[in-house]
Amino acid sequence: MEISKDILNHSSAHLLAHAIHRLYPKALFAIGPSIDEGFYYDIDFNDVVLTENDFAKIEAEMKKIVKENIKIVRQEISKDEALKLFKDNPYKTELIKELKDDEKISIYTQGDFTDLCRGPHVGYTGNLKHFKLLSLAGAYWRGDSKNKQLTRIYGTSAKTKEELDNYLKLLEERKARDHRKLGKEMGLFMISEFGPGFPFWLPKGMIIRNELENFWYQKHADEGYVFVKTPTMLSKELWITSGHWANYKDNMYTSKIDDKEFAIKPMNCPGGMLIYKNVLHSYKDLPIRMGELGLVHRNEASGALAGLFRVRTFTQDDAHIFCRKDQLQDEIKRMLKLYDEMYSLFNLDYSIELSTRPEKKYIGDIKIWNESEKILEEAMKASGKPYKINAGDGAFYGPKLDFKIRDSMNRIWQCGTIQLDMNLPERFDLTYVDENNNKVRPIMLHRALFGSIERFIGILIEHYGGAFPVWLAPEQVRVLPVNNEFHLAHAKKVVEAMKAEHIRVKLDDSNEKLGYRLRNAQVMKVPYTVVIGDKEKENGTLTYRKFGEQAQTTVKQDEFIKLVLDTIKQKKKA
Repeated sequence: MEISKDILNHSSAHLLAHAIHRLYPKALFAIGPSIDEGFYYDIDFNDVVLTENDFAKIEAEMKKIVKENIKIVRQEISKDEALKLFKDNPYKTELIKELKDDEKISIYTQGDFTDLCRGPHVGYTGNLKHFKLLSLAGAYWRGDSKNKQLTRIYGTSAKTKEELDNYLKLLEERKARDHRKLGKEMGLFMISEFGPGFPFWLPKGMIIRNELENFWYQKHADEGYVFVKTPTMLSKELWITSGHWANYKDNMYTSKIDDKEFAIKPMNCPGGMLIYKNVLHSYKDLPIRMGELGLVHRNEASGALAGLFRVRTFTQDDAHIFCRKDQLQDEIKRMLKLYDEMYSLFNLDYSIELSTRPEKKYIGDIKIWNESEKILEEAMKASGKPYKINAGDGAFYGPKLDFKIRDSMNRIWQCGTIQLDMNLPERFDLTYVDENNNKVRPIMLHRALFGSIERFIGILIEHYGGAFPVWLAPEQVRVLPVNNEFHLAHAKKVVEAMKAEHIRVKLDDSNEKLGYRLRNAQVMKVPYTVVIGDKEKENGTLTYRKFGEQAQTTVKQDEFIKLVLDTIKQKKKA
């Protein structure tokens, strides 16, 4: 039988736990699932502090268990039997108690180790020959900071040694592309100890950001959006009405003004609803597509902060669409087309998940939720696009479509989202006047495409490895005179001609050797490097080299400028 990647990884998590059980008999096991590119296990080591230096010892024990080729046996037991079996493990006990009394519970045993698990698994430990432990992290039990912090061990497994080696090489490439490393080397952004989680944008990073935002405005204007800006801080009463105070307060920054409690916005939507409510609307006005690049703040745990990927302040590329029910499918179809166009520009593939009502924290009537989920599902079926259900992961005010993009390093990122909201229009008493002069509730679609400008730029840095398309590159052309004494004056004229066309060009007239300056332009990932020597000066030509290529091309100056401008206009790579 063919062993799937998921089964391989899940079985490897048990292999890890078995080795830990032998080496650290007092360790208590929480959960150990398969994930997209491997597995992890959350473990309570009690007083033992584990480091990555311990990995070699653990891997050696894992290999020993593989060599023993132990049979893995599945067994079904009752809830009472399971509670007796795991009575000394509070984590397993908590999970078991949540199951139905008459539910059959499966356990998997390999030698002297038994684990609570739905499975399935490989038949023998000998099937798990190729694995690697990768990293350590802290993880609160069940993701709740009020619970004990456990040790999470990440690993990966593969069917063959070649497959594992290739994956480990990919991980090294990802490290080289780390946006924090490249952001510092290329002078794009910085994080200061005076503002943990609050990024500072440097001049080159601002160029990328401005280009991205200008493109966003242009595309949305073409799609019939209008643009607004809502305040950063609003009163507690607004957040009570929206449901954020009850469901999101722990993530909000609050302050007092004139003895009244205010909160810095973690989301833009309540402000957008106040704008909608500012005037009376007719059914003829709908749909209203309202866009906002809105700065929001969220109180993230310090341990969760990670460069631009997890910050405490970021700009959401928000849009709120107010429409009639009969317009919903067309609006969602229109949005899906926009997502296609935007993501394809960056060569980003994506998949879509329909996230449904959370089990606990949600607002509104279940009937409204069921209707909202049905509308989204019907819209997805009508679009013909594949999707899968992600149960329980909706926003607290409505179900949503989540867009998972895949970058050049084969990683998955949660970016875009379309949320269908029939609850907040109710809470804010939003209406429009229909053709019969009756007041009717609009349906609201929340929509973010990049998700956050900061995070999306972080993704792009790693996706491109810092080698941005010409239209996004902070520096598009670098001009190198061969010899300053003979070629500098002409090189300056060339630079001025490019600046006149709004090309981002830099002159490197340093006294370093030409080879060094060429390499430096490559290190900074400049799309075009232009060399000017005797022939170029005499003939009015330019000799250029594209980033990452050795070939040099000589063309007329006007021809090169046209090439660069066309590449920028069409948003192509060099």
